[in-house]
Amino acid sequence: MNRVGFIAAAIVIVLAVLSSMVFIVDQRQFGIVYELGQIKRVLKQPGLDFKLPPPFENVLYLDKRLLNLESTDAEPIYTAEKQRVVIDWYVRWRISDPAEYIRNVGLDESAGANQLGRVVRNAFQAEINKYTVKQVVGNKRESLMGDVKNEVIGKVQGAKPWGIEVADVRITRVDYVADITDSVYRRMEAERKRVANGLRATGVAEGEKIRADADRQREVTVANAYRDAQKIKGEGDGAANRIYADAFGRDPQFAQFYRSLDAYKSSFNKKSDVMVLDESSDFFKAMRGPSLAAPAAPGRK
Repeated sequence: MNRVGFIAAAIVIVLAVLSSMVFIVDQRQFGIVYELGQIKRVLKQPGLDFKLPPPFENVLYLDKRLLNLESTDAEPIYTAEKQRVVIDWYVRWRISDPAEYIRNVGLDESAGANQLGRVVRNAFQAEINKYTVKQVVGNKRESLMGDVKNEVIGKVQGAKPWGIEVADVRITRVDYVADITDSVYRRMEAERKRVANGLRATGVAEGEKIRADADRQREVTVANAYRDAQKIKGEGDGAANRIYADAFGRDPQFAQFYRSLDAYKSSFNKKSDVMVLDESSDFFKAMRGPSLAAPAAPGRK
């Protein structure tokens, strides 16, 4: 039984040693084999490989893909006219020489990102000092980014190369610092309010002008309509009077009778009307005399 356990333990140990000697390099990575802290070989091609078991040899992996580094701080930078601006930027970079990278930068990608971020930040500070805000956001933007890229490349490929390649440096945003931005927004708001108040005042004046013109046109239209109505009414009254005069002129007795009927109608238009008259009054003459009878036809007595 002890022999079987010993064999099993031996097999487990051998398998563990063998598994520690075999490693796989992914196509997205570099494999760096180092012995007691010294780089022994760099594997740039993916596949299965072998090494001595730890602690004799160890494997370190580094990403070989294009990496992205974005700005994280909001420290203002002074332009040529001493304006404080805040910029957002990003850098596209990759590890090109793993051995140089490990010797001069660090053992992982974060070490390179931290050091590269400081270099890019300093380069932007040095270059933006040469430009105005208008140039930074305008026609000098591409030139500025090109100068920063060249300066960064010169730094990482200097006396002690970092073993990295800088593919691109770009500015994503340029803005004033918060207090200046607030001041600019307040000025813009005040200007917009001034323009809005001016437009409102102009609108009120135009509205009053339109209302006054409409009132004037209404008065003129009403006056013209009243004038035309009175003219038509006068013409109608004149025609009626001519007809009455012609009719009454033919038979004066009938005219007197007709006027008496109109007088009676106007006097007794309500049931409660009461009139007190002298019995010798001529008011009811048409009702008392022979005129009450129907008037004779023309030519007859």
